[in-house]
Amino acid sequence: MNPFIKVCGLTYSYDDEAVVKKHAVINNVSFEINEGDFVAVLGHNGSGKSTLAKLLNMILVPDSGEIYVNGKNICDDSMTDEDILEIRKSIGMVFQNPDNQLVATIVEDDVAFGPENLGIPSEEIRARVDNALKDVGMSEFAHHEPHRLSGGQKQRVAIAGIIAMMPRCIIFDESTAMLDPVGRKEVMNSIIRLNKEKGITVIMITHYMEEAARADRIIVMNDGSIILDGVPSYIFENESLLKECGLSVPQCTELVHRLREHGICLDKAGVSIEECADMILKHITEDK
Repeated sequence: MNPFIKVCGLTYSYDDEAVVKKHAVINNVSFEINEGDFVAVLGHNGSGKSTLAKLLNMILVPDSGEIYVNGKNICDDSMTDEDILEIRKSIGMVFQNPDNQLVATIVEDDVAFGPENLGIPSEEIRARVDNALKDVGMSEFAHHEPHRLSGGQKQRVAIAGIIAMMPRCIIFDESTAMLDPVGRKEVMNSIIRLNKEKGITVIMITHYMEEAARADRIIVMNDGSIILDGVPSYIFENESLLKECGLSVPQCTELVHRLREHGICLDKAGVSIEECADMILKHITEDK
């Protein structure tokens, strides 16, 4: 099976006016993502993760390297306007601040904005809006004013607006960073449901370890390069390397590591509260 997204030798630099030269933020990055994957991207501020998201969504153009989306090289200068539109329809993006993505005065009108701009017929737009709001649990707020919603509700409306355009992949660029714990939980549940029930490919950029632990795979970036790539249990076993990069591990994983230091043998990293509790209970039971 060909990967849905394939990145080869990607490099990107910003102009650094202070020193009159380019500052590389993406350095020879390569990876593949299959359709239906749920991938979290971790990294400290300035590691290049948000720049990577903008490159994948064609907001930025790389200095060198190639990006293939559904087999098409989006860095190819010979791409037609039709090709570009098709790629941009395939990958949606949800940003950090939902207020920057909400454009209408009524929730359902906001969700309809994207499909309308794609020239979708009115009857289909109606169905897409209703389905998208249902997918994120916001149907009862269809006629509300977005500015009266909570942060988590606004972000779910922003996600619904992307879903209504029916992309095959959604990139979440620190989409829970400005939310309180309740709002983060609401949005995370929506993201997981879209991936598991709808089969939408998810790329989630985050600095919350507990969120990353819920992904199927984690890519860790540091200074523009990928330093770790694997399942959450493998990533969080590398606690010392993560800390060198200014990152941490989930609290339950931290507990497992500290228990190991005191001679309690637990065989996994413990990336979720449930997994950690089960391991500890198993150890206590076997020790009796």
